[in-house]
Amino acid sequence: MEQPISIRLKWILLALLVGLLVANTIISNKGISLIKDFEGFRSHAYQDAAGVWTIGYGHTKGVQPNDIISAAQGDKMLSDELTEYENYVSTLVIVPLHQHQFDALVSWTYNLGPTNLKNSTLLEVLNKGRYDLVPDEMRRWNKAGGKELEGLTRRREAEALLFAGRQT
Repeated sequence: MEQPISIRLKWILLALLVGLLVANTIISNKGISLIKDFEGFRSHAYQDAAGVWTIGYGHTKGVQPNDIISAAQGDKMLSDELTEYENYVSTLVIVPLHQHQFDALVSWTYNLGPTNLKNSTLLEVLNKGRYDLVPDEMRRWNKAGGKELEGLTRRREAEALLFAGRQT
């Protein structure tokens, strides 16, 4: 009779552990605000610092030089894309994350792309459980077109502080 209770308890503990690992799969309002603040909204297509055609809150897919969107369309594009970037972080990161860490990583990945996350030292040290090294790894990614940009330096600092749980 003790055997089934023990097995049931193991399954409950396993379910709780899995729940903890996948609990942070949606960016919070704080994370969305960070992205919106740094991306800013642009209704007309423009070329970003790296020369990529961009619109809305940093949307780049399929953007053409004369594109124009409304604020509502920009919010919808961001919402749709965030699901994609949440999935990148959830899939590539194999260690548990607090909400603030997840938010910082989604913001970072939204700005830099999933390939940079996948191939980064940041992901390597994070997946080894070296949470303490992640903020400095985030800060390293402050260049566009080979040049350090003040805006990217500010953004990386905000993401690093958010990841470390020291955001204001």
